[in-house]
Amino acid sequence: MATTAAAKKPSPASAKSPPPKAPAAARRQKDACDLLDADHKAVKAMFKEFETLSESRSRSTTKKRQLADQICKELTVHATIEEEIFYPAARKAIKDDSLMNEATVEHASAKELIAQIKGMDAGDAMFDAKVTVLGEYIDHHVKEERTEMFVKVRGTKLDLVGLAEQLLARKQELMAQQEEPAPMPVPEMAASL
Repeated sequence: MATTAAAKKPSPASAKSPPPKAPAAARRQKDACDLLDADHKAVKAMFKEFETLSESRSRSTTKKRQLADQICKELTVHATIEEEIFYPAARKAIKDDSLMNEATVEHASAKELIAQIKGMDAGDAMFDAKVTVLGEYIDHHVKEERTEMFVKVRGTKLDLVGLAEQLLARKQELMAQQEEPAPMPVPEMAASL
């Protein structure tokens, strides 16, 4: 049986082709926007978990309280590193006071809701609603950061990789402080001895 030349040629699908290029995000170093967005994604997952708990039949207030506390802690640390490090650098780089002021006001609103949640019992009628609304606030805030602020910041000459290192160091410091037990108050009687 004769073999034709066409049969000997490898098919285009089997021909060796160069490996696919990595996506642009994979080729560049992780920057401040990537670090902040990773926080956004982690908190979003916690809000989804909270929603699942709220809808479950068991309605475990202990689990909801623990999860709400974790959400509040993560958001508090995240807001702190943004306000202390990222926002001042972004404000200077993009020169968009309106956008930066709006983000600051959104943080203030979220912090107020966080304080209310922390002061509530997980069994309170409004507890689930407040955590849900906090999640909606955060979704809105994240969308604006991703689609407006991060895009503008990445269009500047700001050292976002160096900024990421600063953000991560401060985040680790704040998280460690959150883990430390509060100092025990000294009873007045013992203090006077």
